[in-house]
Amino acid sequence: MPKLTIITIVYNNVRDIERTIKSITNQTCKSIEYIVIDGASTDGTLEVVNKYQTQVSKIVSEPDKGIYDAMNKGLALATGDYVLFMNSGDEIYDEHTVEDVFDSAPGADIYYGETEMYNDKWENLGRRRHEAPEHFDWTSFKYGMNISHQAIYIRRSIVTPYDLSYKYSSDIDWIIKAAKKASNIVNVHRYVAKYLVGGMSKKKHRESLKERFNIFTKYYGLIPNIFNHLIIAGNLVMYFLKHRRTND
Repeated sequence: MPKLTIITIVYNNVRDIERTIKSITNQTCKSIEYIVIDGASTDGTLEVVNKYQTQVSKIVSEPDKGIYDAMNKGLALATGDYVLFMNSGDEIYDEHTVEDVFDSAPGADIYYGETEMYNDKWENLGRRRHEAPEHFDWTSFKYGMNISHQAIYIRRSIVTPYDLSYKYSSDIDWIIKAAKKASNIVNVHRYVAKYLVGGMSKKKHRESLKERFNIFTKYYGLIPNIFNHLIIAGNLVMYFLKHRRTND
């Protein structure tokens, strides 16, 4: 079983952090290095984290320059063969998930799976609108981010630090860079994460969309990106029409 480094970024989220920690410490796979990067929380978050200090490999609590700066701190401390980000409020899908992921096809550069969405009351919203593709490579994001950050395990030797010039969508750039280096990408065909809807990219939705457009243009070209966004818009309309008919 390879060693997996799981990194949790948190700031003032005392309500949700314990649920995230338990989803990791309860894994049947024990070859896990768990790193928590706290942005100097003042609401009791750190006290909750410290309750699990015997099960958390490394705890850092200090101010940072934003979420991707905090993620880079976690990457700098990571020693695992693979890395996974499970931010505060999110969960690994069930206690067997990590073990099942690595048992699916030993030796891949990237493993990915499906994500289940939850609202602020932790009510199940079902699968993401952008379903995980059957086959994934660095071009797969051209019609939208169809794999969530919490649902992708990446070999640490092919990752780079997050580009801090992006404030809201650097995770997209980070995954594409890694996927370009990967020679073996495996769909594990199961749910691997529970995602709490929200976060900075949702709160700053317009700015996030601008960054995404710029990132996709960098990798896919301006004209293809404009064409792809027309397809995204069409798919979005069809999705909401279908959802509306279902509700009616």
